[in-house]
Amino acid sequence: MAKDKKGSKSETKKQKLAEKKQKQEKKAQKKEKAKASKVEGSDAEDVDLDAVLAEYKKAQEEFVKITEIVLETPPKPRSSSVFLASPSNSNQILMFGGETWNGALANFYNDLNIYYTDRDEWHCVTSPNAPLPRSGHGWCRGGNQKDSVFLFGGEFSSPKQGTFYHYNDFWRLEPNTREWTRIETKGKSPPARSGHRFQDTSNQTKYLNDLWLYDTQNFFWHTPTLPSAQLKPDARSSFTFLPHEQGAVLFGGYSRVKATVAANKSAKGGAQGQRNILKPMVHEDCFFLRITQPPADSPPNTPPNVRWERRKKPANAPNPARAGASMTYHKGRGIFFGGVHDVEKTEEGMDSEFFNQLYAWNIERNRFFPLTLRKPRTQKKLPPTEQRVNRRGRAQANEEELLKQLAALQAGSSIEDADNMDIDLRTGKEPEEPEQPVREMPVSMEFPHPRFNVQMAVQDDVLYIYGGTYEAKDREYTFDDLYAIDLGKMDGCKQIFKREDDTWVGSDDEGEEEDEDEDEDEDEEDEEADIEMVEEEPEILLSPSKRKKKQLDEVSMDDSASTVGSLVSWDDESEADTVATTVDDGLPHPRPFESRRDFFVRTSNEWQEILMTSLRWKGIQPESLTIKEIKTKAFELSEEKWWDCREEITALEDEQEAAGIGEVVSLADKGDSGAGGAGRRR
Repeated sequence: MAKDKKGSKSETKKQKLAEKKQKQEKKAQKKEKAKASKVEGSDAEDVDLDAVLAEYKKAQEEFVKITEIVLETPPKPRSSSVFLASPSNSNQILMFGGETWNGALANFYNDLNIYYTDRDEWHCVTSPNAPLPRSGHGWCRGGNQKDSVFLFGGEFSSPKQGTFYHYNDFWRLEPNTREWTRIETKGKSPPARSGHRFQDTSNQTKYLNDLWLYDTQNFFWHTPTLPSAQLKPDARSSFTFLPHEQGAVLFGGYSRVKATVAANKSAKGGAQGQRNILKPMVHEDCFFLRITQPPADSPPNTPPNVRWERRKKPANAPNPARAGASMTYHKGRGIFFGGVHDVEKTEEGMDSEFFNQLYAWNIERNRFFPLTLRKPRTQKKLPPTEQRVNRRGRAQANEEELLKQLAALQAGSSIEDADNMDIDLRTGKEPEEPEQPVREMPVSMEFPHPRFNVQMAVQDDVLYIYGGTYEAKDREYTFDDLYAIDLGKMDGCKQIFKREDDTWVGSDDEGEEEDEDEDEDEDEEDEEADIEMVEEEPEILLSPSKRKKKQLDEVSMDDSASTVGSLVSWDDESEADTVATTVDDGLPHPRPFESRRDFFVRTSNEWQEILMTSLRWKGIQPESLTIKEIKTKAFELSEEKWWDCREEITALEDEQEAAGIGEVVSLADKGDSGAGGAGRRR
């Protein structure tokens, strides 16, 4: 027994020594790879960006036609790409461009990738006339040209990011044909920029606050002249810009502002001196861009009337303020996720806190609501005798009874024998079985790992979260994953795919030092106590972040002070009015556990009356519309109300479920209060 024990211990030691040797070889290869990626140890570059882009263009012209191929694996990991639900196909998500940084070299893309949500497939489109590789560009759906996508700007850099190139080209993509068209505009056009919203060079970052509107019918850019006394947003980048019926709404952003600090803090009094620095600022203000179309009798090409109006700071905003958070539009609200907050400046850099909370920003009420995942409710199966307790069940029972009586009469039997008749209740058309997913995808009750600068899109009430960035020690992680969350059910976070990032070749000295310390500790423990131990890899992604300082100027966070200015008319109310629910607006209100369809069925007549009253106020006779058109427009009004109240109703459902309440049923809606017993949720 003792020999066997010693033999097993010696084999364990040999195995651990082999693993340690393998790890050291891997580190050495990594260092050699990082060293080889540098040009003789110097960061200076002699790269002609125009020549590099010319080579890209020449290679692209070799594509004779537009081709679309099915990818065996998802596209390469990237950041700063654009992600959008296809305006012409509800089963497609579009992604274009982006970049990767492996710690030594940057790589840019110009491939158009399409994710088919119904087939769980990635397709890659190549074209002889696609925009050149870029990142930090912006795109959006095309206004009057609703099935088109417009793209502007972006940036491209040399492999080691020593020099940058900014685009000011303008493109239109037709998602149906996958065809790109470069738009040659009339007159002036916006200056080159990236991040849409700021302009960057290797020496200086210039934040912009200019405003440009593109006329999709007359094909020209218009920059409105705003009154000098009118309050408008400060220059910034990375802000949220969401559509509104009367214009657009702007929230948040990031910029660096000038500040004066003591040059020598150790000195006393006036001997300290002063010097100017650029301090980071995370903006938390909100503006409404009101766009009023010109009168009908105006001359052609008359631009609309544009003005900025400051709103109150949104209620219940995410705290602390965070940069790099992403927001996408969904039915009158913005879906907000992720972000980073720099909590402290140290000698080495900044300690940063990353987030993965999900919020809904109600644009009209100017209030944030936290969104949480909930486990799907289990449906209890009842005996057949108790299943038909509602109106639909009683109607089906009556139909079966009539069919049995008809079958008895056709067979020449008496009606009393109808109960003994066997009839086929199936219709001629078999009910379609729900489509099974292509493959089983893991579902978690937790949101994706904390990150910032993610790409998001909403298609058919499903939120898709792609990629993002995370920083730990001296390493920058680009996530290579895709998740889906049903915004109506909130019943879990579905992982469509997830791959580990193994492209990093940059410096990771701190991590290596920790690994060496761990190896030494393990050796000491082996010598002191001769027992078997399993070596575990540290989970790097969950370690506290320490961002290395990349600029020479000092960096510290400063809460942005709200400026008193002209407010939007709908925000001239107290905080109590903002917190108040929309029950007081006189419109029908959804109930807990009530679906959109059930809500409309219950309140259909009220919504039709509201619609017809509104039409009469506008001078439109309701009789000019068909019954189907009236019902369709009434359903759209009820659906908008249902989504507007979604966060409040979800909170009520959670409270009632915690109290054991499964459903709220109105006896008046049941028609017969005594029939069928108490209502139960199924």
